[in-house]
Amino acid sequence: MAVAVKKPITLASAPVPAISAPTVEKVAETVSAPVAEIQQTVRKAFEKGVVETRAAYAKAKAAAEETSGAFETSATTAAKGVVEFNTKALDVLRANAEANFDFFKAVIGVKSLSELVTLQTEHVRKQGEAVTAQAKEISALGQKIAAASVEPIKSQVAKTFKLAV
Repeated sequence: MAVAVKKPITLASAPVPAISAPTVEKVAETVSAPVAEIQQTVRKAFEKGVVETRAAYAKAKAAAEETSGAFETSATTAAKGVVEFNTKALDVLRANAEANFDFFKAVIGVKSLSELVTLQTEHVRKQGEAVTAQAKEISALGQKIAAASVEPIKSQVAKTFKLAV
Protein backbone atom coordinates (compact mmCIF):
# COMPACT_ATOMS: atom_id res chain seq x y z
CA MET A 1 0.00 0.00 0.00
CA ALA A 2 1.24 3.22 -0.91
CA VAL A 3 0.76 6.19 1.36
CA ALA A 4 -0.01 9.37 -0.35
CA VAL A 5 1.71 12.42 1.07
CA LYS A 6 -0.57 15.32 1.60
CA LYS A 7 0.67 18.78 0.93
CA PRO A 8 0.54 21.09 3.88
CA ILE A 9 -1.86 23.97 3.50
CA THR A 10 -0.20 27.35 3.62
CA LEU A 11 -1.73 30.80 3.54
CA ALA A 12 -0.50 31.25 0.03
CA SER A 13 -2.16 28.11 -1.11
CA ALA A 14 -5.31 28.49 1.02
CA PRO A 15 -8.37 29.45 -0.90
CA VAL A 16 -9.25 33.12 -0.39
CA PRO A 17 -12.88 33.96 -0.46
CA ALA A 18 -13.59 36.51 -3.04
CA ILE A 19 -14.56 39.93 -1.66
CA SER A 20 -16.07 42.17 -4.11
CA ALA A 21 -15.00 45.85 -4.32
CA PRO A 22 -18.44 47.29 -3.58
CA THR A 23 -18.55 45.41 -0.28
CA VAL A 24 -15.25 46.95 0.92
CA GLU A 25 -16.41 50.44 -0.03
CA LYS A 26 -19.72 49.84 1.68
CA VAL A 27 -17.96 48.74 4.91
CA ALA A 28 -15.66 51.78 4.76
CA GLU A 29 -18.62 54.11 4.30
CA THR A 30 -20.53 52.43 7.10
CA VAL A 31 -17.60 52.88 9.51
CA SER A 32 -16.54 56.36 8.42
CA ALA A 33 -19.99 57.98 8.52
CA PRO A 34 -20.43 57.75 12.33
CA VAL A 35 -16.80 58.73 12.88
CA ALA A 36 -17.28 61.84 10.73
CA GLU A 37 -20.45 62.72 12.67
CA ILE A 38 -18.63 62.32 15.97
CA GLN A 39 -15.75 64.46 14.73
CA GLN A 40 -18.16 67.14 13.55
CA THR A 41 -20.06 67.09 16.87
CA VAL A 42 -16.83 67.34 18.89
CA ARG A 43 -15.57 70.16 16.65
CA LYS A 44 -18.84 72.11 17.04
CA ALA A 45 -18.83 71.63 20.83
CA PHE A 46 -15.20 72.75 21.03
CA GLU A 47 -15.84 75.81 18.86
CA LYS A 48 -18.89 76.70 20.95
CA GLY A 49 -16.79 76.37 24.12
CA VAL A 50 -14.10 78.62 22.67
CA VAL A 51 -16.67 81.27 21.69
CA GLU A 52 -18.31 81.15 25.13
CA THR A 53 -14.93 81.31 26.87
CA ARG A 54 -13.92 84.35 24.81
CA ALA A 55 -17.21 86.06 25.63
CA ALA A 56 -16.81 85.31 29.35
CA TYR A 57 -13.23 86.59 29.25
CA ALA A 58 -14.33 89.78 27.51
CA LYS A 59 -17.01 90.36 30.17
CA ALA A 60 -14.57 89.68 32.99
CA LYS A 61 -11.96 91.96 31.45
CA ALA A 62 -14.50 94.77 31.00
CA ALA A 63 -15.71 94.37 34.59
CA ALA A 64 -12.13 94.39 35.87
CA GLU A 65 -11.34 97.54 33.90
CA GLU A 66 -14.48 99.26 35.17
CA THR A 67 -13.70 98.24 38.74
CA SER A 68 -10.13 99.45 38.38
CA GLY A 69 -11.43 102.76 37.06
CA ALA A 70 -13.81 103.04 40.00
CA PHE A 71 -10.97 102.46 42.46
CA GLU A 72 -8.81 105.04 40.68
CA THR A 73 -11.63 107.58 40.80
CA SER A 74 -12.23 106.79 44.45
CA ALA A 75 -8.54 107.16 45.32
CA THR A 76 -8.30 110.45 43.42
CA THR A 77 -11.39 111.79 45.16
CA ALA A 78 -10.06 110.68 48.55
CA ALA A 79 -6.68 112.34 47.89
CA LYS A 80 -8.35 115.62 46.91
CA GLY A 81 -10.57 115.32 49.97
CA VAL A 82 -7.60 114.81 52.27
CA VAL A 83 -5.99 117.96 50.88
CA GLU A 84 -9.25 119.87 51.38
CA PHE A 85 -9.61 118.45 54.90
CA ASN A 86 -6.02 119.38 55.81
CA THR A 87 -6.53 122.89 54.42
CA LYS A 88 -9.65 123.28 56.55
CA ALA A 89 -7.82 121.98 59.62
CA LEU A 90 -5.02 124.48 59.06
CA ASP A 91 -7.57 127.28 58.67
CA VAL A 92 -9.16 126.27 61.98
CA LEU A 93 -5.76 126.13 63.64
CA ARG A 94 -4.84 129.56 62.26
CA ALA A 95 -8.16 131.10 63.39
CA ASN A 96 -7.76 129.67 66.90
CA ALA A 97 -4.16 130.83 67.13
CA GLU A 98 -5.15 134.35 66.03
CA ALA A 99 -7.95 134.42 68.60
CA ASN A 100 -5.52 133.37 71.32
CA PHE A 101 -2.97 135.99 70.27
CA ASP A 102 -5.70 138.65 70.27
CA PHE A 103 -6.70 137.48 73.76
CA PHE A 104 -3.11 137.69 75.02
CA LYS A 105 -2.75 141.22 73.57
CA ALA A 106 -5.91 142.22 75.39
CA VAL A 107 -4.69 140.61 78.64
CA ILE A 108 -1.52 142.72 78.50
CA GLY A 109 -3.62 145.90 78.52
CA VAL A 110 -5.85 144.84 81.46
CA LYS A 111 -5.94 147.33 84.36
CA SER A 112 -7.97 145.39 86.91
CA LEU A 113 -8.74 141.85 87.98
CA SER A 114 -12.44 142.22 87.20
CA GLU A 115 -11.56 143.36 83.69
CA LEU A 116 -9.32 140.26 83.32
CA VAL A 117 -12.11 137.95 84.51
CA THR A 118 -14.57 139.57 82.09
CA LEU A 119 -12.07 139.31 79.25
CA GLN A 120 -11.31 135.68 80.10
CA THR A 121 -15.00 134.77 80.31
CA GLU A 122 -15.76 136.43 76.98
CA HIS A 123 -12.78 134.70 75.33
CA VAL A 124 -13.80 131.26 76.63
CA ARG A 125 -17.39 131.78 75.44
CA LYS A 126 -16.29 132.91 71.97
CA GLN A 127 -13.77 130.08 71.66
CA GLY A 128 -16.35 127.54 72.80
CA GLU A 129 -18.75 128.72 70.11
CA ALA A 130 -15.97 128.83 67.53
CA VAL A 131 -14.74 125.33 68.36
CA THR A 132 -18.29 123.97 68.18
CA ALA A 133 -18.85 125.55 64.76
CA GLN A 134 -15.43 124.39 63.55
CA ALA A 135 -16.10 120.82 64.72
CA LYS A 136 -19.39 120.81 62.82
CA GLU A 137 -17.69 122.11 59.66
CA ILE A 138 -14.87 119.56 59.87
CA SER A 139 -17.32 116.74 60.60
CA ALA A 140 -19.51 117.70 57.64
CA LEU A 141 -16.45 117.97 55.40
CA GLY A 142 -15.22 114.55 56.53
CA GLN A 143 -18.60 112.98 55.81
CA LYS A 144 -18.74 114.66 52.40
CA ILE A 145 -15.25 113.42 51.51
CA ALA A 146 -16.01 109.88 52.70
CA ALA A 147 -19.28 109.74 50.73
CA ALA A 148 -17.65 111.14 47.59
CA SER A 149 -14.72 108.74 47.89
CA VAL A 150 -16.90 105.66 48.34
CA GLU A 151 -19.50 106.55 45.69
CA PRO A 152 -17.57 105.26 42.61
CA ILE A 153 -16.92 101.90 44.28
CA LYS A 154 -20.49 101.70 45.57
CA SER A 155 -21.85 102.42 42.08
CA GLN A 156 -19.55 99.84 40.49
CA VAL A 157 -20.51 97.15 43.00
CA ALA A 158 -24.20 97.87 42.43
CA LYS A 159 -23.68 97.77 38.66
CA THR A 160 -21.69 94.53 38.84
CA PHE A 161 -24.25 92.74 41.00
CA LYS A 162 -27.13 94.11 38.92
CA LEU A 163 -25.50 92.61 35.82
CA ALA A 164 -24.81 89.34 37.61
CA VAL A 165 -28.38 88.95 38.86
